[in-house]
Amino acid sequence: MQIYNTFSRQKEIFTPLNPPKVSMYMCGPTVYNYFHIGNARSFIMADIIRRYLEFRNYDVKFIMNLTDVDDNIIKKSAEENRTAKEVSEFYSNAFFEDIKKLKIKSATVYPKATMHIEEMISVISDLEKKEIAYNIGGNVFYDISKFSDYGKLSGKKMEDLESGARVEINEEKRNPLDFALWKKAKPGEPSWDSPWGKGRPGWHIECTAMSTKHLGNSIDIHAGGNDLIFPHHENEIAQSEACFGQKFVKYWIHFGFLNIQNEKMSKSLGNFFTARDVLGKYSAETIRLFFAQTHYGGPLNFSDELLNSAQKGCEKISNLMETVENEIRKNSEDGLIPDFDFQKVRDDFIAVMDDDFNTPQGVAVIFDLIHSLNKIIAENSKINVKFFHEIKKIMHELAFGVLNIIDMEENKSSAESMDDQLIELLINVRDLLKKEKNFKLADQIRDDLVKLGITLKDTKNGVTFKKN
Repeated sequence: MQIYNTFSRQKEIFTPLNPPKVSMYMCGPTVYNYFHIGNARSFIMADIIRRYLEFRNYDVKFIMNLTDVDDNIIKKSAEENRTAKEVSEFYSNAFFEDIKKLKIKSATVYPKATMHIEEMISVISDLEKKEIAYNIGGNVFYDISKFSDYGKLSGKKMEDLESGARVEINEEKRNPLDFALWKKAKPGEPSWDSPWGKGRPGWHIECTAMSTKHLGNSIDIHAGGNDLIFPHHENEIAQSEACFGQKFVKYWIHFGFLNIQNEKMSKSLGNFFTARDVLGKYSAETIRLFFAQTHYGGPLNFSDELLNSAQKGCEKISNLMETVENEIRKNSEDGLIPDFDFQKVRDDFIAVMDDDFNTPQGVAVIFDLIHSLNKIIAENSKINVKFFHEIKKIMHELAFGVLNIIDMEENKSSAESMDDQLIELLINVRDLLKKEKNFKLADQIRDDLVKLGITLKDTKNGVTFKKN
């Protein structure tokens, strides 16, 4: 497996620090608003990468933080006349609702910044002892001149960096490029006690404290949007490596920008969409397929035309799986088992996904599979049910398990799904009756099901049923 590492600017063989364990940290949201569709791209692609690593039998510990103390949250609390805590809790809950709707697998831990103040103070104190951080009247700054490798992730050179639009100007700093580790408390703002007086952490120190707390001082993968490379991830490296004296991250993964109708997404242009907005119009599977059709690192244009195309792709998958479910319900063991190499499909999928998580090619493998299967089904009137079980298995592994571009349970109507669950419940009750030697009642359940058009069949693997 190869991963493009932002740090080295080339693909590298993936060799985890402690295989088969993989530590992965993803920069999560600052919870002062509903997250936008560009954030959703990063969250979904990180989810697919995590799922694929697990598919390849890695034991992934996946951490996604929530920044719940920040200038934007404080500003929002003033605008809405709510406390910062109320704002962060409201939008944290909204975040969890929306990622669930997007079928994103839960992280191992979702650490909140406000729950890690002690760890942040500890890192800052260590940096101060090493004379890498300095305190000016309760504001603590990182002295970038003390870290000779500053700029090694972004490729920026210190002598070329100037204070300006992207760098906060503060006369207290020794160097305009130094960044805040701890901010002195202002009236009405949330604050915590510290060796430098009441205050709150800077943004960058939060991720250093949370990632090292939950994953250790060196981690395998750190992921986030391209816009975080500088200064956020650059500053994380400076803080972590200066404090702990070892390489912070082995592989840096960054997700490309999302444009709306060929224009940069921005509130001023009126083309700013939240994930919640888009979920109101398209299914999670459609959105996930749309994102998977472009490599995670490249730019992507977000348009209704492209989303409608992805929606049609999801319909092709659903149509095949509806046919498969119908054939499985028939449970016919008559007919041929077509000569089809499912393992080759898996191998092809692995080959392209091992090449820097090439989801466009992974999607292509799945749709080539669907085309071939539709042709086989159309040309053969009788096919053994075992073939359909193989289809369901591979689609569950690849389309559902890795990309999650199909909900396997949604191929049945809710009524059909409930019927099947009730039948399974009666089968379980019948098994209990047989164990208790109450054969009369067990036979009555079987006979009554037959009257309803449901035939039970005892096999060496348990009881199956067939709807006539």
